[in-house]
Amino acid sequence: MLGGLVMTPPRLVLLRPRNADNLGAIARVMKNFGLADWVVVSPNPKLLEVPGLNRLAVKAGELLESVRRLDTLEEAVADCSFVVGTTMRLIEGRRRHTPRELAAEVVDRDDAQWALVFGDERNGLTQDDVQQCHALSFIPSSDAQPSLNLAQAVGVYAYELAMASRSTKAAPTRALADDATLRTVRATLDEVLRSSGFLQHDDRHAVDDLTATLVRSRLSKKEAGLWIAALKSIAKRLPSSSR
Repeated sequence: MLGGLVMTPPRLVLLRPRNADNLGAIARVMKNFGLADWVVVSPNPKLLEVPGLNRLAVKAGELLESVRRLDTLEEAVADCSFVVGTTMRLIEGRRRHTPRELAAEVVDRDDAQWALVFGDERNGLTQDDVQQCHALSFIPSSDAQPSLNLAQAVGVYAYELAMASRSTKAAPTRALADDATLRTVRATLDEVLRSSGFLQHDDRHAVDDLTATLVRSRLSKKEAGLWIAALKSIAKRLPSSSR
């Protein structure tokens, strides 16, 4: 909990980081703002064993011991009900929140577990990474130098979330559908719409757009289960020739 207050802090998910010094600097920023949950998604099993990580992790060495390494973004966010990707890229049809707007959104949503995803220092998030995120965010910056250092970017988000947390009040919570469940809803919806002839084989964006409306509605686990059961029931009633 940020600063001992009510807003649920994010899980920081770092995709394919290249610079070990950044990990040390990020650990320090996390300690500054009371963050503790972070994951590195990297094919390099030795990434977290680079000597000198503690050099920039001032008074935050324990966080370097707790960071987990996973192989895929899907694994990293499976239990998260809200997944936010950070990118400077303009994606057609996808709105991007500023860090301050995102903080306000998170307060309203009140997710029990959510993730903030950062791409690598050179290329950021890929198109596939973006597709796996429920929402996008960017840091407004000068056109002369639009990109921030990875640790600096984490610091901006951590600060805005901490400020928003100070003004929040405790409220009743409900268990929201996590990313793994939302993926099942999407897959079942895709199957039903294709079996019924509503979608063509290459029409992926329509399913993404329909799923996005469910994400924005903050489906509970119970509601997501009902969607899955209802869609599977419809699938069973479709003529066999359409499946």
